[in-house]
Amino acid sequence: MHDDFEPTLAPAPLGDAALRGRVQAALDAKTKPRGALGRLEALALQLALIQRSEAPALRQPQLVVFAADHGIAARGVSAYPAEVTRQMVLNFLAGGAAVSVLARQHGLALTVADCGVAAEFDAHPMLASLKVDGARHGSADSSRGPALSEAQCRAAIVQGRRLVAALPGNALLLGEMGIANSSAAALLMARLTGEPLAACAGRGTGLDDAGLARKHAVLNAALAANAGANAPLQALAALGGLEIAAMVGAVQQAAADGRVIVVDGFITTAAVAVAAALQAGILAHCVFSHCSQETGHAPWLRHLGVRALLDLDLRLGEGSGAALAWPLLESACRVLAEMASFETAGVSRAGGGAA
Repeated sequence: MHDDFEPTLAPAPLGDAALRGRVQAALDAKTKPRGALGRLEALALQLALIQRSEAPALRQPQLVVFAADHGIAARGVSAYPAEVTRQMVLNFLAGGAAVSVLARQHGLALTVADCGVAAEFDAHPMLASLKVDGARHGSADSSRGPALSEAQCRAAIVQGRRLVAALPGNALLLGEMGIANSSAAALLMARLTGEPLAACAGRGTGLDDAGLARKHAVLNAALAANAGANAPLQALAALGGLEIAAMVGAVQQAAADGRVIVVDGFITTAAVAVAAALQAGILAHCVFSHCSQETGHAPWLRHLGVRALLDLDLRLGEGSGAALAWPLLESACRVLAEMASFETAGVSRAGGGAA
């Protein structure tokens, strides 16, 4: 399957040093003390470099919730039963989920991608079917062997690429849904970073102490059962899941298209980390929206050398943090495009010099 599969897609080139200098000079000339807008200025510069424009503008933003089921859920690693994945997909489509509300508020087009939910859904204008042959109803139990074959993993990556390639706009916001996918993300973190499992795997959707101990035992079994899966794509297939693999492809395609990628929480960070392990230039296209409460998220962000915009103690997923951070991206663009300079406003600079 997909014999012509390429593990990477070259990200679109970023703006050069000359553009960086012009944008930084424009920010410094705005009617404010230099650097007074803090990280909003850094965000404006990042968006300008991604779009290779001194006046970046965000058009037709697309929020995609990638959904799939996980065989390891049967081992009791989540506080919720596996059927909640299907139920939440229906909730997204009905407009009742948190991310549905936030997408409406901020004018984000919402797509739900069925990457391998253990159910069949009626056609819906918001629903995209990305099911993969041989894993249409989810991944296998990684505590007993690979979650996916390498062929299934590659097929899911291709599905994610195709979905994003067909979407309009120049910004992709990542969301996900899948009972037990915080376990898959923790396994990927442990394998890709070398961190001990206890630093990677937290309470997920709300496990108690006994549930957390059980989760750690099951995940250690998964690491042992897939001990030879060390390269990024091998680890993704053995330890990840269909929605994470599809997100890897989506991230690759979005970067190749020159889109801004807004990363949500722990699970979407897992997908970006795999994509970045395959091609480091991916990270420059990514805005990390928030740092979640999940145990491994903050150390993983540090490992990647990135900072999240928000810290709101979120642990929901769905793309909710990405949607909440979206207005900051819009503000960064507007400050760069619309805020007056000292010269145009006739405002004196620091030190008493005339504009």
